[in-house]
Amino acid sequence: MIIESLLDTDLYKFTMMQAVLHHFPAAQVEYRFHCRTEAAALVNNVEHIRAEVAGLCSLRFTREELDYLRGLRYLKKDFVDILHIFQLQQEFVSIAALGSELEIVIRGPWLHTILFEVPLLAILSELHAESRRNAASLREGEARLDAKIARLRARPEYRAFRFSEFGTRRRFSRDWQRMVVQRLAEAVPGNLAGTSNVLLAKQLGLTPIGTMGHEFLQACQALGPRLADSQRFALQTWAQEYRGDLGIALSDVIGIDAFLRDFDLYFCKLFDGVRQDSGDPFAWGEKLLTHYHQMRVDPLGKTLVFTDALDMEKALRIFEQFHGRIRVGFGIGTHLSNDLGFAPPDMIIKMTRCNGQAVAKISDDPAKTLCLDKDYLAYLKKVFAA
Repeated sequence: MIIESLLDTDLYKFTMMQAVLHHFPAAQVEYRFHCRTEAAALVNNVEHIRAEVAGLCSLRFTREELDYLRGLRYLKKDFVDILHIFQLQQEFVSIAALGSELEIVIRGPWLHTILFEVPLLAILSELHAESRRNAASLREGEARLDAKIARLRARPEYRAFRFSEFGTRRRFSRDWQRMVVQRLAEAVPGNLAGTSNVLLAKQLGLTPIGTMGHEFLQACQALGPRLADSQRFALQTWAQEYRGDLGIALSDVIGIDAFLRDFDLYFCKLFDGVRQDSGDPFAWGEKLLTHYHQMRVDPLGKTLVFTDALDMEKALRIFEQFHGRIRVGFGIGTHLSNDLGFAPPDMIIKMTRCNGQAVAKISDDPAKTLCLDKDYLAYLKKVFAA
């Protein structure tokens, strides 16, 4: 099996799942798979994918894993108690080959489907990489990792550069990701803040990193009192759940301009910072700095987290622009976990419906906007003037 533990996923799946348990336990959702690149290798592996999903659905949390989760202060006892009896259900996942396209639909209770996305993408990514798994690609990957480490050691000012590994969903393999994270922890411990992968954080004694994902704010488009208030409703619900912990807000579900209209003085003070996941990171960062100054909030007490398709060079350029003006952090994914000299597949699984209603993400990058209902997308844009 490619996935051998339910902890082999990103932390924000657990943090969102706890919020779902406490605030939206009856919500019904739909997720769909989308591959932006050629997917023939996956279409030809449908039976293997189904077998891996069956294996995933056989897993349960172990006592040791539950004890680890209980040690995270923001996870509550009743949530971990639910995980004690939790098991993913295969009936909620449909996998089929439609011509040259792979169709994957996840449909069911949000509480019981939220943990599918990351391990399923990790399965697909590893299966896609099978044909590239050879000594030459591994040597190339190791050489590229050596170059990244050397780059971080090249200048004294980079000692203040802090990043987390975010590569689970598009990794070359489970073992490769572990090697990369372990190597970074040993070679540049002052730079590596942690990893989003909960299992690796547990095994390697690192900090698990993550807060909220797009699906949380998307679902609130259907679950909140009014569509126009959905971002404020999502942020307020999050703050009620975590009461000061996990205070990084996500800014690009409706686009940065609509987000800043909702991110008023109250939320500026309430949240520790904001995460960027699409668009121009330099322009985005300057907008946030201007916004904090307009709100008369000292930006040196806030954090900007950049996570959009970063490589080490781009992250360091962003660091150089904003270091000393505001706190900055980085989440680097595929460039760490699947950088072996070939282009990995560009795959996502996104929520498309909640309680029977379409939901959408209007990204700061138009290519990342995703919605199956064009009428709803047009209405959402009109409501938020996006």
